[in-house]
Amino acid sequence: MSTSALARTSRWVSRSKILLHFQTKLILTSFSTDTGTADKDNDPGRPGPPPIRVLLTESAGRGVFATRRIGAGELIHTAKPVVAHPSLSKIHSVCYFCLRNLKTTCQSQTQAVQFCNEECEEQSKAFYDIEKRANWSAYDDYCRAQGLKYPLLVKRLACMVISGFAAADSLDILQPATLSPLMISEMVEELGLLRSSFTKANITDEQIAFLTKTWYTSVLARIRINAFRVELAGESYQDLFALAAASVDAEAGVGNAVYMLPSFYNHDCDPNAHILWIQNAEARLKALRDVEEGEELRICYIDASMGHDARQTLLSKGFGFQCNCLRCLSRD
Repeated sequence: MSTSALARTSRWVSRSKILLHFQTKLILTSFSTDTGTADKDNDPGRPGPPPIRVLLTESAGRGVFATRRIGAGELIHTAKPVVAHPSLSKIHSVCYFCLRNLKTTCQSQTQAVQFCNEECEEQSKAFYDIEKRANWSAYDDYCRAQGLKYPLLVKRLACMVISGFAAADSLDILQPATLSPLMISEMVEELGLLRSSFTKANITDEQIAFLTKTWYTSVLARIRINAFRVELAGESYQDLFALAAASVDAEAGVGNAVYMLPSFYNHDCDPNAHILWIQNAEARLKALRDVEEGEELRICYIDASMGHDARQTLLSKGFGFQCNCLRCLSRD
């Protein structure tokens, strides 16, 4: 490699490290853990930052690493979603904001959506004041007929951008999936339905100027590999390990959500950490076993009880990579 090429490479690596350091500081300030060490000088009652940091890995991009020993079962941190949306089949039985199961379900499918409390209703103004102005029947029917869930998250994010509660580039920090020409062509039809719904609701062209093909496909590319299916464990849940080992019912999810810090966790078919939801879409990351300082924390993106070939197929088609974890290398 020439001297000039080495210099360019050095500058690129330096800029990447600076950007990663800035992004990590920005992300970690938004999360906390019940077990963190408080800042005794400023606020003795306030939990400190989670015992983790985001670093570049050799083969999987960014990853989350322990900054101290974390015990099995310990809460690592919690995280609120950047954007979440209930499944269409659950839209009248869960809170439209936090996805908590409602005590009473809407009897009519045409009845307005419900919220579990006044706080959720207030926070939903970030998107709902715009969303309720439009007729979403054509968009929702298309998603339902095609078996699509991620465009619902794009719709909600777009409403948040129009309302001024989110920036159009809110998800740019996340790793995007690789999209085929066929995928992009199908997204164009979704985009047309989305723009049409806003236009018919008298949302101005200026307000949806950001809603271009480039923006729509870029956001969906990031949501495709960073969204989590939210499966509520329930208030009585105690046994984390039992949930981790259990197979997941395809109808168990109440919705889907995108998070910042949890999206940086890499995959392993024999994970040392686990993401779960107790009552609503607030995610809880817990250690499945003892994790040593400096060890990377990894979660399983799929049902870990599946066999080797099934896991490889699902990870390749759904996430675009071949898993080379120790479990897969042994073909377990």
